Amino acid sequence: MAVGAQGARRREAGMTRGAPVMNKPRLTTSAMIASIADADQPTKAAPFGNALVEVARKRSDIVGMTADLGKYTDLHIFGKAFPDRYYQMGMAEQLMFGAASGLAAEGFVPFATTYAVFATRRAYDFIHQTIAEENRNVKIVCALPGLTSGYGPSHQATEDLAVMRAMPNMTVIDPCDALEIEQAVPAIAEHQGPVYMRLLRGQVPLVLDKYDYRFEIGKAKLLCDGSDVLFISTGLMTMRTLEAAQKLAADKIAAAVLHVSTIKPLDADTILAQVRKPGRLVVVVENHTVIGGLGEAVAGVVLRDGIAPKFRHIGLPDEFLDAGALPTLHDRYGISTDAITKQTKQWLE
Repeated sequence: MAVGAQGARRREAGMTRGAPVMNKPRLTTSAMIASIADADQPTKAAPFGNALVEVARKRSDIVGMTADLGKYTDLHIFGKAFPDRYYQMGMAEQLMFGAASGLAAEGFVPFATTYAVFATRRAYDFIHQTIAEENRNVKIVCALPGLTSGYGPSHQATEDLAVMRAMPNMTVIDPCDALEIEQAVPAIAEHQGPVYMRLLRGQVPLVLDKYDYRFEIGKAKLLCDGSDVLFISTGLMTMRTLEAAQKLAADKIAAAVLHVSTIKPLDADTILAQVRKPGRLVVVVENHTVIGGLGEAVAGVVLRDGIAPKFRHIGLPDEFLDAGALPTLHDRYGISTDAITKQTKQWLE
């Protein structure tokens, strides 16, 4: 059963559901909010909060705002560094985004944080009317995107990309790891206009440092190449597709990984250049419902260009998802590394 929205935001605790998986360690309640990093994977603590502090040291127009979730969006780090530029708005997301629009109208650059479900569902009209329509320079940074919470539908923002990419004037970004978050924060601060960015919080995996990666708004990047499969992925799923590519290599299957961190504006030129290469299975992988996210965006670009590759899509189903331990849920809904690897091999066969 999903935990009530207002109660769970104050106490991230609950009970897991589902049968235990054989040959795996028993998962505890903490697995509902566990880090997405593997046990032996390098991480960085609170990359968003620390990066915002660094930007704010150089720019006095940066302000931070949160709706009772400073600790759970890593914005509390900014609050400690700049208490006079930190606004705790309480459980009032609609008010927060309206106030953020007003601050932007006066020349400030607000970074407004909450959970993705509260921004894209509860406060959608306020963002649409006061920020997007007015093209206000507000940065909306939201934790628990897609299936990164075990608390069930009340906290799982599985449709946030579809909602926000449909909004005019809105730039939409889904970072992969700690490095990309650190690079994206100053980039979106410089960008003029509203931005919606998904947020990985707490101990965030460090992945892209191995690929000489540099974030640019609106640019997709090829991280590795291969002749059999082209993974087109975004957000934390790029970490998973890179892991899947390594597993596939053990079976003599060569996989390419194209990381698309900017969902809107979409880098159609880079995507088309990769899809046009013959003989590869194209698999779009995203931590989002299969409706309206990266998969359908890529399919639209490809079909409008007249290309017809062998195309497959890995995403979350069009349904309300279960509550439970994240590792169990990622296996159940097909977005774990093992699930991606297995499904890709089946398609190739």
